[in-house]
Amino acid sequence: MIDKETVDRIYSAANIVDIIGDYVTLKRAGVNYKACCPFHNEKTPSFVVSPAKGVYKCFGCGKGGNAVTFLMEQEGISYVEALKMVAKRYGIEVHEKELTEEEVRRNDNRESMFVVNSWAADYFTHYLHHETEGQSVGLSYFRERRGLTDAIIKKFGLGFCPARGGRMSKDALAAGYKEEFLLSTGLSLKSERDGSLFDRFHDRVMFPVHNISGRVVAFGGRTLRTDKNIAKYVNSPESEIYSKKRELYGLYFAKRAIQQLDCAIMVEGYLDVISMHQAGVENVVASSGTSLTEEQIRLLSRFTRNITVIYDGDSAGIKASLRGIDMLLKEDMNVRVVLLPDGEDPDSFAKSHSSQELQEFIRRSEQDFIAFKAKLLLEDAQGDPIRKAALIGDMVQSIAQIPNTIKRSVFIRECAQIMAIDEKILISEVGRKRLSTYGDRETDEFIRRQTALAQDAKTDIGVEFKSSVEAGSSNDALEYELVKYLIKYGHRSFEFKEGANMVQCNVAEVIFDELSDGDLTFGNPTYEKIRHTYYEEWEKQGVGVEVPAHIFINHTDPEVCRLSVDILTSDDMYKVSDLWKQKEIHIESDEEMLAVGVPKAVALYKTKVIDAMIKRLQTQLSDSSLSEDDLEQLVLKLASLNNAKVMMSKKLQRLII
Repeated sequence: MIDKETVDRIYSAANIVDIIGDYVTLKRAGVNYKACCPFHNEKTPSFVVSPAKGVYKCFGCGKGGNAVTFLMEQEGISYVEALKMVAKRYGIEVHEKELTEEEVRRNDNRESMFVVNSWAADYFTHYLHHETEGQSVGLSYFRERRGLTDAIIKKFGLGFCPARGGRMSKDALAAGYKEEFLLSTGLSLKSERDGSLFDRFHDRVMFPVHNISGRVVAFGGRTLRTDKNIAKYVNSPESEIYSKKRELYGLYFAKRAIQQLDCAIMVEGYLDVISMHQAGVENVVASSGTSLTEEQIRLLSRFTRNITVIYDGDSAGIKASLRGIDMLLKEDMNVRVVLLPDGEDPDSFAKSHSSQELQEFIRRSEQDFIAFKAKLLLEDAQGDPIRKAALIGDMVQSIAQIPNTIKRSVFIRECAQIMAIDEKILISEVGRKRLSTYGDRETDEFIRRQTALAQDAKTDIGVEFKSSVEAGSSNDALEYELVKYLIKYGHRSFEFKEGANMVQCNVAEVIFDELSDGDLTFGNPTYEKIRHTYYEEWEKQGVGVEVPAHIFINHTDPEVCRLSVDILTSDDMYKVSDLWKQKEIHIESDEEMLAVGVPKAVALYKTKVIDAMIKRLQTQLSDSSLSEDDLEQLVLKLASLNNAKVMMSKKLQRLII
């Protein structure tokens, strides 16, 4: 466990905008920032980050929290691991108590795999630079044959795996790393002959693959041999920490540039990315030889909606890759294409041109994908009416993927001009294709978008349609209502009519006094932690003093944090517009809401508690072993509770009226 002093330092240092900004492109919206939510697929931004409060909240899927819980959610890591990530970012030394045997046993396999991969990345790098074989084979390849500088080799963590089949595996075992994690990461393979380990990547130059937060999740190894029986590239297998369909090579190094330029460049391989970086073009990623996937596209869309795909000048696979581009269109990406001169690929072209020349060529040569595809296919058709008919069907397939109606219209018009056909024919075919492909799903998507727009309209004016608890509300709902009043309004006062007099009341004081001076225990463990935490602070600070929100937002229990953020962001990130005042619509003040809501919630909850106590006592009365004295005490308690119940019923009637 990390000591509380260190946790407090970590939370104090954490800049939520910087941390979340590493994963999504945040755009300022008043005092806050907005983005499309990284936790669910959406077109209209409903993800809000408040730097003043240090919290985030998605008004679409409902997720919220602080910088630490964001990392937990995003990276799939534990609370302690997320704290360590933030601490490392800000140079904070972490002090931990000694783990118990049980805690050691519970160490996550994922973290062990990350640790092994990190060690292996360092091992390959060290071997490249400090071992004779690494220098003469690997380093000379990168420097002389590929023209890479030492700085770029270091930046991407390039390395070399020894030619001797089991050298790395033996060194890993000697260093204390377990066989099970060498196998599960795919670094090692087990011999069927004698059960010994040998290196998957032996005698290959190494390319570590980093996830979006910079941790090594996999490796690619390239052989330098010319033997055609040996695979040119070998990659890590899928594992708990690596799914190739969810990773884009180079994104960790490119994300800042992508955000700044609002555009990503897509190339094919490791060296294409690395050479482009060396040439000064850093907003580059690669799908590493795999077909584009929805997960990769959605990952990229967190940073930009604009993507430029670079094709080799003599690439025979352009037509085969067109289907992958259709997926980009389906995800509402703006796709442009650059075709390199014959015989060039991004790696070679970047080496033979300066940074300025490379960027200028991309700007001058890029064209929108739909026009590029139409012209490319027209060249094949060459006046053949049958092939041209097939071409129209192919273009319809692509345009139909585009979810935005206006964009579809623009591309239909452009294609009609390029292909010299009636625009109405394309409109009809695209409409028919969308109907057959999406059917009711498009209607569902339309409703979802309209709902999102309505949600935005609601949150823009900040009107929260509060649902008050009623007599039939569950204990859980009532506990939530009381916790909400404590966190948001515990320090506030309101006037309550008691008989003919108006009495000034404090929210927290009313709740704690009515509920047995704060000794009551809530059934929901998260609500109870909030109640107990508030009560401790309230006793120290006194009536009317606001308990700081950060005590709950930065609580050591992530569930307390999430619930607190939900409560605090329900309407605080927005302000009521003057429009409502202009329309003479009465907006209930906090004081009016508290004067009704707090006493009612307390009374309803006390009634529930009393009912539960009465039931327990009635059950005890049926116990034949009770003495007369015990029975008498039970009857007296029941009478007292029934009187209290009658009083609460009368109070509730007054409150409801």
